[in-house]
Amino acid sequence: MNLIPRAAEPTIRRLAGGFPVVALVGPRQSGKTTLARAVFPDRPYVSLEDPEERAFALADPRGFLARFADGAVLDEVQRAPDLFSYLQGMVDQRGRMGEFVLTGSQQFGLVASVTQSLAGRVGLVNLLPLSQQELAAAGRAPRTLEEALWRGGYPALHARRVDPPDWFANYVATYLERDLRQVLTVRDLGLFQRFLKMCAARTGQLLNLSALAADCGITHPTARQWITVLQASGIVHLLPPYHRNFGKRLVKTPKIYFLDAGLAGWLLGVRDDASLATHAARGPLFESWVVAEFIKHAFNRGQSAELYFWRDSAGHEVDLLRPVAGRLQPIEIKSGATFAADWLSSLQRWCALTGSEAAEPGLIHGGTLEGTREGVRLIGWMALGRP
Repeated sequence: MNLIPRAAEPTIRRLAGGFPVVALVGPRQSGKTTLARAVFPDRPYVSLEDPEERAFALADPRGFLARFADGAVLDEVQRAPDLFSYLQGMVDQRGRMGEFVLTGSQQFGLVASVTQSLAGRVGLVNLLPLSQQELAAAGRAPRTLEEALWRGGYPALHARRVDPPDWFANYVATYLERDLRQVLTVRDLGLFQRFLKMCAARTGQLLNLSALAADCGITHPTARQWITVLQASGIVHLLPPYHRNFGKRLVKTPKIYFLDAGLAGWLLGVRDDASLATHAARGPLFESWVVAEFIKHAFNRGQSAELYFWRDSAGHEVDLLRPVAGRLQPIEIKSGATFAADWLSSLQRWCALTGSEAAEPGLIHGGTLEGTREGVRLIGWMALGRP
């Protein structure tokens, strides 16, 4: 089966023209290695998961790098962090752009290590699982919203004949055993898996660390540490509240979102797409899916995700705010397929508060209806796959 083209490819090529080193970071199995090798097919490829290569890199970093006169793709570089200092001297001496391509998983402090050792020399791309737009461009967009939420975006689930429940079960087991035990003192894997499930149950909600810790039987500092690692791993995203109050008392707590609805659904016990039509988590999973689509859109262009939500102490809320041409666009997210007039109330309240500072409001929903209602643009879920 042909590979699905990635929207981040032009960004990688652009950065390779202006930086000696390009680094692809992101969650396991998001397609980093495949993309790096596809964009730079002529570069030697070395994985530091290979015990012999890793031993060589750790024992003799200078000798390890000396083999690559014209650069290389170095995979899983977090396994040999001492390479970064030697890379700095090498690329400074040669002065060539796009020479080395690094890939790795963020939870090991890769971004901090790379940016510290290679400051000004590295272009970073955060690669998340496939977006709706990437799938649609390849002719593989899900036929139904339930399928989109159930399957998620990890490339393996669109390139192989594997059922999502089977794949996610192995992904979580591997992720726990291979990655997190290296960075966290997790003696009880069952406890951590419970923590993951409790986080999934809270996707789309305000993050209450104290309640989360109590429900899982762990301390508040432990819960904070584990959330931080999940965030760095590209598993969850903490959406910050918008700070300007417009005369209202505001909620100051972030909201937690899983970056892959399929993974969140699996953790919640969803085992087929049909059950999502009436599942209690349908709304939060759809909201997570939409927020993740906006984050992917930004990351694929090499940008940070400047996204917020707004909620005042009375419970008035706008699901998503994003900057558009110097103004903030309010977006409401509804999983229902049938339009209801009261869906517009939060957006109308926001526009009344902000006046000319608000860009055209949008309503993303689980149906197909498009057009404009009372000054609000209606956007069906499938429209997120359009360029």
